[in-house]
Amino acid sequence: MVEVCGCRAVAAAAVGAAGVEVEGSPVAVVVSAVVAPRADGEAMTTKTRRLWRHLVTDRADVNRAFSSADLQRIEAAVAASERRHVGQICVAIEAAMPVARVWQGVTPRERALEVFGLLRVWDTECNDGVLVYLLLADKDVEIVADRGINALVEAAAWETICRGMESAFRAGRFTEGLETGIAAISDLMAVHAPGLRSANELSDRPVIL
Repeated sequence: MVEVCGCRAVAAAAVGAAGVEVEGSPVAVVVSAVVAPRADGEAMTTKTRRLWRHLVTDRADVNRAFSSADLQRIEAAVAASERRHVGQICVAIEAAMPVARVWQGVTPRERALEVFGLLRVWDTECNDGVLVYLLLADKDVEIVADRGINALVEAAAWETICRGMESAFRAGRFTEGLETGIAAISDLMAVHAPGLRSANELSDRPVIL
């Protein structure tokens, strides 16, 4: 069983990058964890618990996790970051997926790729968009980097960023966790994509799905 997890400890995890096509642009989901296969009964129990989490998590939970002031803090962090480099950062927050999709086994990784295309993070002049996707029901964070920046950054660097957000998310400190991640992405981008942007191609404000 392959499960992408950016917010939960996974025993014996092996992390790697996978090339994917989104609207003709190869991107990489940079955090993936491989865990030992579960027995059928355990797998069903895990699936049922996940279904329940997605059933009971909604927009109200997002509003409790992120106040208006919190969203402004995250927006300011993205804006400040993008003054250091030519890259584009997009933060997307989703309460939960439809139960039918959870039942089908759609993973946070797969949903992050969909959101990457949906929000057109791939559609930047230099192909240097980076999506930070938080799926609240799973307490899972994914980073999806477009080819312009992913080609320059080692997968281990993205992994380190995701792990840096973990403890804050586990403790329910979602704003702090995202700010930490954005700052770390900014440091990477300042090294690998320095310069000033000619235009802001992606909104700095977090997108609530």
